[in-house]
Amino acid sequence: MYNEFFGLKESAFNVSPDPRYFFLTPVMQEALAGLAYGVQRRKGIILLTGEVGTGKTTLLNQLMDWLRQNQAATAFIFNTRLNVEDLFNYILTDFGISCASRAKSDMLIRLNTWLLDRYVAGEPEPAVLIVDEAQNLSLELLEEIRLLTNLETSSEKLLQIVLSGQPELEWKLKDPKLRQLRQRITLRYRTSQLSLSETLSYIEERLRIAGAKGEPIFPPEAIESIHKYSRGVPRVINILCEHALINAFAGQQKRVSVGLIHEVAREFELDLIAPIVPPSSYGIPESETTPVIQAILAAMAKAAANFSPNESLLRDFAKHQDGAGPSMAAWTKSEAPKI
Repeated sequence: MYNEFFGLKESAFNVSPDPRYFFLTPVMQEALAGLAYGVQRRKGIILLTGEVGTGKTTLLNQLMDWLRQNQAATAFIFNTRLNVEDLFNYILTDFGISCASRAKSDMLIRLNTWLLDRYVAGEPEPAVLIVDEAQNLSLELLEEIRLLTNLETSSEKLLQIVLSGQPELEWKLKDPKLRQLRQRITLRYRTSQLSLSETLSYIEERLRIAGAKGEPIFPPEAIESIHKYSRGVPRVINILCEHALINAFAGQQKRVSVGLIHEVAREFELDLIAPIVPPSSYGIPESETTPVIQAILAAMAKAAANFSPNESLLRDFAKHQDGAGPSMAAWTKSEAPKI
């Protein structure tokens, strides 16, 4: 509707995770390279958490694209409102494994046999299970996922697992009943909100990809307001920019004013309700919030120190728009089968 008015070839701020608009901040680059490293080195369970709208699903889609380019076997669970039988049925179906029975024991045996067959055949590509929205999983299902890491040989894990979810997942994993799962998480990453400078670059990059040329559509003061209301959450930035452009078009304004940003923010009640939730809302008393966050950051820093993604991995993801990815030789070669 407004694209031609602003000289755009397409809408720049759709909320759907279009890979062409993937914005690679240093935090996202580290997380993406780390996810690839963990899968490549068969680390077992990898945890990815972050606030709503900060790019977790987009990050997982990038990882999935890379895995598929390298012909890895993947299963992607995005609806976590499942029971145990549904979980195993979903996993087998997405891996393309046939199983006539829907009994949990039969499906588990079939999955184990399939993984062992791949290992014996010497296939270098890993089998990867990715679970999005994992904060909605019950304690029972999280325990079932932990037990899947027992599918292994004497030398390596047969199934790599990526758990992704909102910060509530971090608090859920503190439950003493999940201490075994928590101890099996070998790498942890977290998406974050954009800084003011990153918000500016994010908006400019999306407009550039959509075909914008000439004078900036969003002046600096408008971008400051966008960052203030969005708290740097990409999804909320998209909503603000999209509706600000619509309102500017309706008023035949070639530049988005601060007033239009305030107007859109009020429409979505962003002046009253922040798009992110304070840590105290996850069940932690306000007085304990700061030390808990410090402990988590310390744990994440310690985990991050255990690996160092090589430069080739970083280059691979930095060139995402070129469609380039690691070659098949990048996968860790299996040793002689030891079953």
